[in-house]
Amino acid sequence: MLRVIVRRLLQLVVTLIALSALIFVWLRNLPGGPVEALLGERATPERRALLIKALGYDQPILVQYGKFMQRVLTGDLGNSIRTGDPVTDVIARAFPATIELAIAAMIIAVGLGVPLGYLAARYRGRLLDNLTIAGTLLGISIPIFFLGYLLKDVLTQDIHWFPPSGRISTGMDNTSVTGFYVLDGLLTREFDASADALWHLILPAVTLATIPLAVIVRITRASVLDVLNEDYVRTAEAKGLRHRTIRGRHILRNALLPVVTTIGLQTGALLSGAVLTEKVYNWGGLGTLITDSISGGRDYPVLQAIILLAALVFVLVNLLVDLSYAFIDPRVRVR
Repeated sequence: MLRVIVRRLLQLVVTLIALSALIFVWLRNLPGGPVEALLGERATPERRALLIKALGYDQPILVQYGKFMQRVLTGDLGNSIRTGDPVTDVIARAFPATIELAIAAMIIAVGLGVPLGYLAARYRGRLLDNLTIAGTLLGISIPIFFLGYLLKDVLTQDIHWFPPSGRISTGMDNTSVTGFYVLDGLLTREFDASADALWHLILPAVTLATIPLAVIVRITRASVLDVLNEDYVRTAEAKGLRHRTIRGRHILRNALLPVVTTIGLQTGALLSGAVLTEKVYNWGGLGTLITDSISGGRDYPVLQAIILLAALVFVLVNLLVDLSYAFIDPRVRVR
């Protein structure tokens, strides 16, 4: 098991180095580039030459990349072009909002997707199975931004069940400890603030969870159907084992490997879908920061940091997925 962990960690480091190199080269070769973004309309040839030398862009690309990685490892990601604030501070203000939204969406997707997929497989060909298949097709085919505006219009404007936007109501006292508003309210015993933050979180989380939910349902259904036809399941039934034991130990556990893989892959979809969801609900997370950084003056340091952070989160989640295989299926430990 330790050998598997070390191997995965080494792969993680190599992956992050490769991604950082690609991001570094890509952003410096975009039309305009950081120099033009910093100078704006004042970009005369003389100013441009001075800034290129000051930023070290006249040095060989490998030297630039080495200095960039040195700064990254010390936590220095530069300053925002738009605001002048350190990039780490800008990211720290927006990161908890996106993670809170992504975690809530994944809880909904997994909490509903796995049971629905199992029940659809168990009652294959019946009404529940047909409704589940139709619902997943609908969930996958509807664009997130359209569903977001639809739910927002119906549930916030017409029947007023949920707040229309934001993370917490105006005037609500909330002492920020972690940046996760629901958790902060619980930690500081401001339960009204925690409940209000949760109420604001439900609708964006449901919107963001639709596609991962549909995918998890379909993968779970297909995986459970494969396992139901295995000899060891029929043997367990023939031995007269309890249905609860058969479902938990023989069916669900053996069907979980592709489901867990899907959950890890859908994390990337959540991070990309958060851009549209946050825009619809004015959420104020990394998705909003990305759109502001692109449309508000090509804030390359912030964009570079967000892409690196998203890659790091995605790689770490999939590392946890790989490690979970050994606990779900002991045969992985043997191999």
